[in-house]
Amino acid sequence: MTFLRNMRVGTQLAAGFALIGLLLLGLGVGSLVEVRGENAHVSQLRDNWLGGMRASLELRDALSNLRLSEYRLAAASSVADAQAVDSRMPPRIAAYDRANADLQRFVSEPEETSAYGEVQALMPRYMELDQQVRSLATQGHMDQAMTVLKGGSGPIRDAIDKDIQTIAKFNEKGAAREGAAAESAYRGTIRLVIVLIVVAAACAGLLATLISRSLIRQLGGEPREAAEIANAVASGNLRVAVPLRPGDDSSLMHSLSAMEAQLIGMVRHIQRSSETISVTAGEIAQGNADLSQRTEQQAASLEETASTMEQITSTVSRNADNAKLASGLAGSGSEVAQRGGREIGQVVSSMHRISGNSTRVTEIIGVIEGIAFQTNILALNAAVEAARAGEQGKGFAVVAGEVRALAQRSADAAKEIKELITESVSQIEAASGLVEDAGRTMTEIVTSAGRTTNIMKEIASAAEEQSTAIAQVNIAVTQMDQVTQQNAALVEQASAAAFSLAEQAAQLREAVAVFSVDARESPLISHERLTHPFPQTSPVA
Repeated sequence: MTFLRNMRVGTQLAAGFALIGLLLLGLGVGSLVEVRGENAHVSQLRDNWLGGMRASLELRDALSNLRLSEYRLAAASSVADAQAVDSRMPPRIAAYDRANADLQRFVSEPEETSAYGEVQALMPRYMELDQQVRSLATQGHMDQAMTVLKGGSGPIRDAIDKDIQTIAKFNEKGAAREGAAAESAYRGTIRLVIVLIVVAAACAGLLATLISRSLIRQLGGEPREAAEIANAVASGNLRVAVPLRPGDDSSLMHSLSAMEAQLIGMVRHIQRSSETISVTAGEIAQGNADLSQRTEQQAASLEETASTMEQITSTVSRNADNAKLASGLAGSGSEVAQRGGREIGQVVSSMHRISGNSTRVTEIIGVIEGIAFQTNILALNAAVEAARAGEQGKGFAVVAGEVRALAQRSADAAKEIKELITESVSQIEAASGLVEDAGRTMTEIVTSAGRTTNIMKEIASAAEEQSTAIAQVNIAVTQMDQVTQQNAALVEQASAAAFSLAEQAAQLREAVAVFSVDARESPLISHERLTHPFPQTSPVA
């Protein structure tokens, strides 16, 4: 039944025992009700009808004893005997009164009430006649006492006895009725108890059948079989067959079968996965070893590169310093050239003035010789500094050489002018033209010196920027070297982790090997591969 299938086992058992308890309770209550009814009949029989019979019989017996004493009194042979008998009369009368009072308690029905009323109506007359008999007998009148006894009280006594018998028979009939009712109640109780027992047994059997079928349906077999299968699976034996009933898709045995199938699939998957992990971990370890070796080589190369970059940085720094010095010298040369240009201008002016004043020619020639000498000295110094500058100062050396040559020519020209001034004033104009040419040349020299100064400044600035950039490159190379060293350490850790992974895979394989499955569908990893899953490589130092 569906509702039983949805109930828990404990609930089913509790409900079964509760229903059996209710049936037993119903059986007990029904039996108690019937026994109570039967007890009512028995109580009525005992307390009413049998009591009435007993009381009526006791009253009749007391009346008979009183009547017998009266006959003995009337039949006494002497007054003394009569008096002796009369002395025993009060207890008999008291016994009658007690029996009468006892019977009165049981009189309830109309028929016995009527008979009892007649007894009570006749009894006073009977007691009067009894006193007459006793008085006559104690006085010696035995015959008269006998006459009163037979003729007067006899019929009354018979009527009283008849009424008492009527009461007794009525109680006897009532007792018979109550006995029959009690017997009927007893039989009804027996029948009810039998019916209740049969119903309880049938319900208990039906409930036991339903619960047992529900339990068997839920378990799918005997609990012992389920326990054996569970113990076998717990011990690692996954080859045990789980017996299933046709159409069983929700029992404990079906769940055990599904669990076993899932465990088999899981174990096989873990076995295959552990083998794959072992192979993959070996490849990872080998790759880490190769990577560690290459990283070590790269670290060594970076160390050499860092050393070379430090040397380049030092060289570039010195070149930058030299470029700054050359820039300063070029600036000085430019200033000197500018002063020379200004002086050449003055020479040109002087040459024009010479045209008007030849007397000052000698002095002007002296000035020209001095300027030429200073220019020669400056050009010589510039050539020396250009030689120190090396390749970067070649252009400046050429310019300095030209300046020196020009200065030399200026000096030669001044000497020639000095030698010739005395010979021909007419050549002053030609000399003046040459001086103008020299002025233009000096202007060009000044311009070239300015450009040279700017170029040297740019070279110095570029050299400084290059030095800064190379310093940054050196820092980057140093950082790369540190990172490479860290990578080498990480590669070593990864290699160790790969070996640990191999060991874990072997342990996993050993743990799964506890379960017994079909080896053909899940090939085991060889012992050698489990023991040495990876090639032996040395860690990176």
